[in-house]
Amino acid sequence: MNFSSKTAESLWFSAFSLFTAAATTMAAMSASGFECSAAAREAARQFIEDEKQFHLGFLPTEQSNPITATLEEDFKRSVVAGVQCLQRGDRQIPITMRHVFASKEFDSLVGAMADALRSPDGRIVFSGCGATGRLSILLESMWRDFFHRRAAELSPAERALADRAASIMTGGDFALIKSVEFFEDFAEGGRRQAAALGVKRGDTFVAITEGGETSSVLGTLRYASEHGARCFLVFNNPAYLLRGYLDRCREAIDDPNVTVIDLYCGSMSVAGSTRMQATTSEQLLCSCALEAALARVIPRFARETAPDYTVAFERLLAALESPAGRAMIAREIEFETGVYRAGGRVTYIADRCMLDLFTDNTERGPTFMIPPLRSSRERGLPQSWAFVKNPLHSTAECWSEMLRRRPRCLEFTAADAASLKMPQKFIDHPPAISYSDLVTYMIGSEPAPERIAGLPRAAAVTVRFPDDSPAYREAAASLASAWPERVEMDFSIPIEPSALEIWRHLAVKLSFNCLSTGTMTCLGRVTGNWMSHVSISCKKLVDRGIRLLVELGGVSYEEAAERLFAAEEWVRSQDWSGREEPSAVQVALERLK
Repeated sequence: MNFSSKTAESLWFSAFSLFTAAATTMAAMSASGFECSAAAREAARQFIEDEKQFHLGFLPTEQSNPITATLEEDFKRSVVAGVQCLQRGDRQIPITMRHVFASKEFDSLVGAMADALRSPDGRIVFSGCGATGRLSILLESMWRDFFHRRAAELSPAERALADRAASIMTGGDFALIKSVEFFEDFAEGGRRQAAALGVKRGDTFVAITEGGETSSVLGTLRYASEHGARCFLVFNNPAYLLRGYLDRCREAIDDPNVTVIDLYCGSMSVAGSTRMQATTSEQLLCSCALEAALARVIPRFARETAPDYTVAFERLLAALESPAGRAMIAREIEFETGVYRAGGRVTYIADRCMLDLFTDNTERGPTFMIPPLRSSRERGLPQSWAFVKNPLHSTAECWSEMLRRRPRCLEFTAADAASLKMPQKFIDHPPAISYSDLVTYMIGSEPAPERIAGLPRAAAVTVRFPDDSPAYREAAASLASAWPERVEMDFSIPIEPSALEIWRHLAVKLSFNCLSTGTMTCLGRVTGNWMSHVSISCKKLVDRGIRLLVELGGVSYEEAAERLFAAEEWVRSQDWSGREEPSAVQVALERLK
């Protein structure tokens, strides 16, 4: 499939303009009051009546979690108290995973993966969207990276297994760097990506969707099932709820060719932020299954696999909850909050965990409605608050080094958008998500004066591990020297060994979940334990915005929908040049107050 966006022009803003613009915005909103045009009222009516399959408030992953209800207040009390509140949600995971790891479904998943590896050309294929799409790519990369790091210990036949893992990311690998969330609403787009990858009999196919309802991922699963792959569906909501309320989920769950693995572990630490506990539990499940399959096929590596995955995960949680672990996270939250409040920018310098950092950085944009990562072509657009660079490789080399393969991107055309029945704006301006677009994001060792010059504060944060190579340490110090502020985020906590480096990747994920969420909470972008600065770029996020207004504003779903679409209409009518464009959700919430 030929899968190609022009983003709206805006300018970077300083700390003074950020807060004065916010004050001006709120004053304008108060003056205008709540006015709902006929067009906004009709848009609300259509969403309520015609998009019931995207009304997801019944799902636990979309509800607020009572154990973190004090999140905003805890961070006001102290950053360490806020981190402790966020970490409470992670303790829900091992309760569920102990049972899952002992289940016949998990054993079946490991067996199917091993069977695919033993067959002549079987593959293990992961499929996801958004956070789970980035997880799918990470899982493939972890697999490939093992064969790269340990090549000297492997026979030629064993090294050939590196190519036996693959991934499908809704919107292609470009979505690593910038969300293309609207694609998730189209099951047919998922089918086409699965077809392009050639999913077939002999493959083991693992569809991962936090809520269990993402249309594009279910589209890939349906294609895989129809073409004879051994299929697994992993999600984080009670299966009976998904099956009872959503037609697309019922079809997938009832498919006799699909084994369902339900990882339900409660609501998220931040309401609806499924990149938190949902994706963490999915990463834990799939990476442990992948390593267990590796141990079955190459038994001598079994000694590097934890004898009890749940116990190993609990030890990692304990390390991050220790005074040293919490202090590491809290220090970085305090530092980044200060940088962003001053209108500055942060650039992470990393190597082995770059994919993990991209997952976090990319998801900050739509989650908290801040500028997305910017390419070298987009000179008129604001710099993203955070970015990631590798000191060891040029950009062109870095993409392949990070993925351990050439990126799989989509050449998306107007004809593709029309054939998927996408809104007219996608037909008129197809998103630019090809390989040539991806490599314009300068993630390599090249100088980055645009992330330094003219900024009130510019900081380089070097991510460190005790076993970093001397070459990385030297290159990181050299690259960081260009920034006026330099700090280190040192992962000196105990991390257990693993053939696929499972616990290292989870340590980074859990830490950055807290870091980015905590920073945004300190900056006022979380209300209670809800993301109140949130984009409504897909139907799921529209519903989430409406439900936030219901819970925090005390109005009906119908009135909240009208207020949200009216706020969106107002935002679109304003000129935001030189100012931060607010979230329609935040505008509607402020009007309610």
